[in-house]
Amino acid sequence: MIYAAPIPVITSFSILGDVTQQIGGERVQVHSLIGTDQDSHMYQLVSRDLRQMRTAKLILLNGLGLEPLSLQRAAQQSRVPLFVVTQGIQPLMMADDGHDHHQHTDPHVWNDPVLMQTYAHNIANALISIDPQGKAYYQQRLTAYQQQLAGLNTWASKMFNAVPPEKRKVLTGHDAFAYMAKRYQIQFIAPQGVSTEAEPSARQVAAIINQIRRDHIKAIFIENIKNPKMVQRIASETQTRISGHLYSDALSKGAPAATYIDMFRYNVNALNAAMK
Repeated sequence: MIYAAPIPVITSFSILGDVTQQIGGERVQVHSLIGTDQDSHMYQLVSRDLRQMRTAKLILLNGLGLEPLSLQRAAQQSRVPLFVVTQGIQPLMMADDGHDHHQHTDPHVWNDPVLMQTYAHNIANALISIDPQGKAYYQQRLTAYQQQLAGLNTWASKMFNAVPPEKRKVLTGHDAFAYMAKRYQIQFIAPQGVSTEAEPSARQVAAIINQIRRDHIKAIFIENIKNPKMVQRIASETQTRISGHLYSDALSKGAPAATYIDMFRYNVNALNAAMK
């Protein structure tokens, strides 16, 4: 199968970039605007990103409020075909930590490998729409990837079922794990809301410290994209050892979370070890 240069595809962030590469294979060249270990909530659009968007053949966004408005607008104005890959996924809602008590859609759908089958399907459809010659190739890769995702879910269920429900409690830096919580019946507590921008109040932090003591929560994690100070403070005040890192909104450069599947496996293993 011989074809010209790979198709330039822009994705908003590293997790979406990896899944797109897994399905697009050799037919695509993926560039993620928000790189590994970077926080999507803090992203600033630069002129280089605008140039790259204009020369791409396809732009993929996560949607559900993950991308800043500046990036959403730039993608719309680029006149390049644009797809939002969470289409057809029923989002969870989350309360904003601000004083206005707005409800927001939770964008972190990648923490549920079952929903990721729809996500992957949407990516394949987007690729087929701009490269119909590659249809059979993309569909074959999609099927293989969806099987991996199904296997990932079966494995994660087994791992979490081995932990008694009353011990399935975890503290993380921000509220990124609601989809995992729902799928596997885990309780996640976070001093920060869904966006990493909101700073928790002293009262919220005190309430979390009380909850950790009361519920004997042993699993405390910092995230690869977060300033760990808040979690470190809570850990020292409750005399709890920090269990390690979780990868929430970004892959790592190289091991241990270089791909989405690696990231999910790493997080499940780390959580499982810490909760027991």
